Amino acid sequence: MSTTIADLETTVDELRQEGLAALAACETLDECEAARVAYLGRKGKVTTLFQRLGQLDADEKPQAGQLLNGLKQELESQLQSRIAELEAQELDRQLQTERVDVTLPGRPAQLGRLHVSTRTLREICSVFGQMGFEVYESPDVETDEHNFQLLNIPLDHPARDMQSTFYTTEPGVILRTQTSPGQIRVMRERCPEPIRVVLPGMCYRYEQITPRSEIQFNQVEGLAVGEQITMADLKGTLAEFARQMFGATDTRFRGSYFPFTEPSVELDIRCILCEGSGCRVCKHTGWLEILGAGMVHPTVLENGGYDPSEFSGFAFGLGPERIAMLRHGIEDIRLFWGNDLRFLEQFG
Repeated sequence: MSTTIADLETTVDELRQEGLAALAACETLDECEAARVAYLGRKGKVTTLFQRLGQLDADEKPQAGQLLNGLKQELESQLQSRIAELEAQELDRQLQTERVDVTLPGRPAQLGRLHVSTRTLREICSVFGQMGFEVYESPDVETDEHNFQLLNIPLDHPARDMQSTFYTTEPGVILRTQTSPGQIRVMRERCPEPIRVVLPGMCYRYEQITPRSEIQFNQVEGLAVGEQITMADLKGTLAEFARQMFGATDTRFRGSYFPFTEPSVELDIRCILCEGSGCRVCKHTGWLEILGAGMVHPTVLENGGYDPSEFSGFAFGLGPERIAMLRHGIEDIRLFWGNDLRFLEQFG
């Protein structure tokens, strides 16, 4: 059946009225999409009408193309207008029903918390602060002379093998392996005055990372220098620290060796987890080692500017991470630096 231009005009007029009425009746965006598919989609009524162009005479096709394109553009324009109206209505509805009450209090900001190592370090400094020790800070980057030689550890001393060192590109400059070089700095700064300080800070050692060792760790050094300071002063100070820090009343001192103290000892406390009956943490001995200490070696005193015949002193060193591990039953030191919030948030 052939199609004439007159037939096409009649069909376009009917389809225009039908399409405009359908779009005007749309109440939601989903209905608009359904109308678009019905009239302007790949199989829509307007698209299908374009297929009838092939049935027209050649001289009628330009007029028919303009007619169909006009219909398509008119319906597309009406569709976009209706979508804009519905979106405006939805926005207005949201503004009316979902208003923000600016008088309500804001959401509280979630506060951070101190790292468990920092909390333990501050607690250690607080305990010694009650006993008259002040905090003295020393640099992380040290010279080999301060870190080793002036602490009675010469270049050929075997104790150097116990501390794998990070060396810098500048000769003789290293990352400190211990907080002990701060002893020399504070003694040379305050000699001949009496000294009672703790020296907290980060230390660095080039070691294999294991559950018991890290390449960085905190340490707290303690130093007391004055006239007639004895081993009894050292033992009394450390026993009081153990009591305040752990609630421990049973302590024991064992002989040990450190190049910068003589005599040297290690302090053990009765295991706070099993109360001495033996457990995995204390390796079934009933005792926990918490620090090393000793009387300041005369050579170190002399290197700090003090006359060993007139002055004496004691020193001790402990690790906040190790203290935290003992107190909380933590078995892997790597957890302190892993930034796992599940671990860190336990100590809020």
